[in-house]
Amino acid sequence: MNSRSDAVYALWDRLAEFSVGDGDAALMHLLAALCAMFGARNALWSVVVRLPSPAPSDPLLGWRPRLIRLLHPVAPVAASVQEQFDTLWTTKVDLSQVLAVSGDEPFRTRRLFEALPPEWFEGEHYRRHYLAVGHADSMSVRLALNDDVRVHLFIFRDADAPRFSASESSLLGFVTRGLRWFYRQQLLSHGLLIANAPLTPAERRVLLGMLDGHVEKQIAQTLEQSPNTTHFHVKSIYSKFGVRNRSALTALWLGKLR
Repeated sequence: MNSRSDAVYALWDRLAEFSVGDGDAALMHLLAALCAMFGARNALWSVVVRLPSPAPSDPLLGWRPRLIRLLHPVAPVAASVQEQFDTLWTTKVDLSQVLAVSGDEPFRTRRLFEALPPEWFEGEHYRRHYLAVGHADSMSVRLALNDDVRVHLFIFRDADAPRFSASESSLLGFVTRGLRWFYRQQLLSHGLLIANAPLTPAERRVLLGMLDGHVEKQIAQTLEQSPNTTHFHVKSIYSKFGVRNRSALTALWLGKLR
């Protein structure tokens, strides 16, 4: 095995060591490891869902981001991401955003300079959302968890770094395709995929405590809230996931997608 293969296997092993309750830390570890592996400046991970009844003229075919995480949410980058998010609900959709959701492949990797025409790099979107925030190139992965939920991952390089190569795109695909179990855990912890409604931030904090094996009293103390409030959140979590007890809830993390 070469050193890069060793690094990939070590990353997989390390992610498997995180408890379910430490899912946020595990995700940040993944993004940081990918940046280190590929000499990238920043990384973005998002969950994209399909709207139930998209307009026939919708250039994005109903796909919209539901959850976004940045490795380094520095102000200019975070503002750029928010602006792009807001733009997705208008008629000013950029070609790069259309291409990101086009096609039905269950898994795809793509390099920025491979996917877009030369004239795009002279346009406003590239200047505003790449060059202006210190990025010059990106490489992305898209993986479908079911017909209506996808994970999108991007890593970014600055202008001083070389462009991403075909071999690097292949390696990124190898690293990320083997992590379907990891993406599923991430989405479950937010009430996506199989819950009948996304979890609120307060419910998610309680859920992570439950998945780490803590009883309600311990969770209440950790979160500095009353036992009654914690119990209310637990009941709401059970209802959203369609289960009656903690054992059934925990079993969802071991079962198949519904």
